[in-house]
Amino acid sequence: MFVSLLLLLLVCSAQSSHFYGTVMTYYPKNTNADGSLTVVLRYKLSFHECTSDLWYCASQDCGNETSLVLNVVDQESSGEWCQIEGIMTRRVPSYSQFELVLAGGNWINNNNGISIWVALTGVELRNRSDIGQANTSPQTTILPVLRVPSNCRRDFHLLDFDPDGDEVRCRYVNSSLFECHNCTTPSVLSLSESCILSFSPTSSVNEGSYIVQMVMEDFPR
Repeated sequence: MFVSLLLLLLVCSAQSSHFYGTVMTYYPKNTNADGSLTVVLRYKLSFHECTSDLWYCASQDCGNETSLVLNVVDQESSGEWCQIEGIMTRRVPSYSQFELVLAGGNWINNNNGISIWVALTGVELRNRSDIGQANTSPQTTILPVLRVPSNCRRDFHLLDFDPDGDEVRCRYVNSSLFECHNCTTPSVLSLSESCILSFSPTSSVNEGSYIVQMVMEDFPR
C-alpha cells in the first residue's frame, strides 16, 4: 500500500513555528482467536514543542485502537524542536483495507507557502496471493527534518526497505487523490521514483524552509 512522508528541508535557516513533519509505517503482528488481526503502526512527529496530534480514521472501518505509546525521541536543548515517536496498535477485521489521516495547520513558515498539513497512510491487510499473508508497508528511517547548506548539492537516499520484498517507489503527493491541501512542490528539490531526494544549490535569496510532501508505495514484483 502506501505511506505518507511529510518532511521539512531547512536551507541554512533556523525558525520557530509549530509542525515540522511526520513519517508513518505499519506491519501486521498476529491473527487473533476471533479471526481479527492486530496491526502495529509506528510514526515520527516533529514539532516546535513536545506535543502530539492524533491520527483519525478516513475509512468506513479502521478497527479499534487498543494502545498508543508516545515517546520523546530527541529534543533540541534550546527548545527549538522536539521529535516524538508514536506506536499505535489496532485490532481490525481480518483482510482489512483502510486509511488513517493526520491533518492540521501551522506548518513552520516556508518558501512554498504551505500552512495546512495532510498525511495519509493506506493500510492493506488483505491476504496476498504471492506471499500468502497480509501486506507490510515499505519502511524508511528518514528523519522528518533535514538541514542543508545553500551552496552544496545533496542527494538524500531515503533508505527504503520492504519486508515483503516488494519494489518501493516514491512520488510527490497527488491533489486528485486528496493527499494534500496545498500541493506546491519545492522549487529547489527533485524526487526520483527510486526514492532519491535531490537538492540543487541555490542563492542566498532562496534560503529558508521548504515543505516536502511525498508518498512511498510498495508494488509486488
